[in-house]
Amino acid sequence: MTTPRPDWLPPLTGPLDAKLGIEIVDWDPDRLVGTMPVAGNEQPFGLLHGGATCTLAESLGSVAGLLHAGPGAGVVGIELSASHLGAARSGTVTAVCTPVHRGRTLATFLIAVSDDTGRPTASVRLTCLLRPAR
Repeated sequence: MTTPRPDWLPPLTGPLDAKLGIEIVDWDPDRLVGTMPVAGNEQPFGLLHGGATCTLAESLGSVAGLLHAGPGAGVVGIELSASHLGAARSGTVTAVCTPVHRGRTLATFLIAVSDDTGRPTASVRLTCLLRPAR
């Protein structure tokens, strides 16, 4: 980990993230990194489920949006587009989230997902609506 979790962030692990084993391992707002095990997240054919991959990507992108929006703000994903590029059958996948656009009300992120060997498994684009602090 090169960047620690900001102190002002509320607990961010929801029930689905916990069930899937999603962990954020680097909190750099310009390069947020998260991981998820393949085991327990496979579809019936033994491959990492595309829905699990999308959950990992949306979770990371939403946290990245929250880091941009700041303390007390809210973030909600409004568009997700995923291309599944390769299958992961074991180990851990790593997702790297980088900003495309960070505005006042919208933020868009690219999330690159890869397997333990660094081979791409998915490319995801997420746009979030930023809700101001109340």
